[in-house]
Amino acid sequence: MARIRLGMVGGGNDAFIGGVHRIASRIDDRFELVAGALSSTPEKARASGEALGLPRVYDDFKAMAIREARLKDGIEAVSIVTPNHVHFAAAREFLKRRIHVICDKPLTSTLADAKKLVKAAEASDALFVLTHNYTGYPMVRQAREMVAAGQIGTMRVVQVEYPQDWLTQEETFKQAEWRTDPERSGAGGSTGDIGTHAHNLACFVTGLEVESLAADLDAFVPGRQVDDNGHVMLRFKGGAKGMLWCSQVAPGNENALRIRVYGDKGGLEWAQEDPNYLWHTPFGEPKRKITRNGAGAGDAAARMSRIPPGHPEGYLEGFANIYAEAADAIEAHRAGTAVAAEVTYPTIQDGLRGVQFIDACVRSSARNAAWVTL
Repeated sequence: MARIRLGMVGGGNDAFIGGVHRIASRIDDRFELVAGALSSTPEKARASGEALGLPRVYDDFKAMAIREARLKDGIEAVSIVTPNHVHFAAAREFLKRRIHVICDKPLTSTLADAKKLVKAAEASDALFVLTHNYTGYPMVRQAREMVAAGQIGTMRVVQVEYPQDWLTQEETFKQAEWRTDPERSGAGGSTGDIGTHAHNLACFVTGLEVESLAADLDAFVPGRQVDDNGHVMLRFKGGAKGMLWCSQVAPGNENALRIRVYGDKGGLEWAQEDPNYLWHTPFGEPKRKITRNGAGAGDAAARMSRIPPGHPEGYLEGFANIYAEAADAIEAHRAGTAVAAEVTYPTIQDGLRGVQFIDACVRSSARNAAWVTL
């Protein structure tokens, strides 16, 4: 089958996440990047497009959406890898023209825009994929499968954390320049950047939805306008309880995303920095290590694995799995058939819940960690 023609908005020269998306889209050779509006600065957009050898380069995303929709061989999908505040306007332009959207998280920088974008997606014939890439890890799929099969029993406790240390002092990184600016990142700092990953992972693995929360957010670095640390208590629909910690001022932590879930039959534990292993402890029995593609791993994990056990797979492969599932869905859309049931990429509804989470955290913290509903 012909490769899917892909465009990109944002992700120009020196943009970390743009390079990640391009690699992820190529790993399974199912996309071909043919067009881009790679920067808000026309000169940089042209230089970045030339460096990548793109056939078509645009100064802005609206011009790109208009022309690509008219071309016989125009793009079928677009990756949006800009700062958060651009997501809404860019995604809306492509959705209006029935071009599938693959968008980085969080969905938008405000809850109002998130709700508007959901309506735009519902009015469009195009698909919307949100790149919560950690859901693409094989052992995360294994954990989800085990929870759904009842191996953990009735869910009681969910503990999830994502600490980093790169913003421990004042901004010294290019990435920090927009991520700590509320006009571009949105009201949430660490909550929007990595807290949404932790929230999404907790919901994805357990199948639960957060009903209410109480958040205590801080900006420990003097002068910082968004939070760099958050402690959040969670109440899930159905009665389970949880705690979420996100921090970008925790020295000694690089990307230490970790989840632990406990039910009345046992527990599971997974860590992103050691992603090829899932620990399972049936109540009253010794802890067991399940390895990616190894003994005890099920079909859900096998679908996401490319190589035998013992050979590490990680961040780029997990990201590529989201792109592979996006390709499955786009190809089914091409053919007018239903996408396979096992395809479970994050959707725009997951994105809305993520922005609702950020909004609730900010509201709760402003009220001295009062309980608020999402």
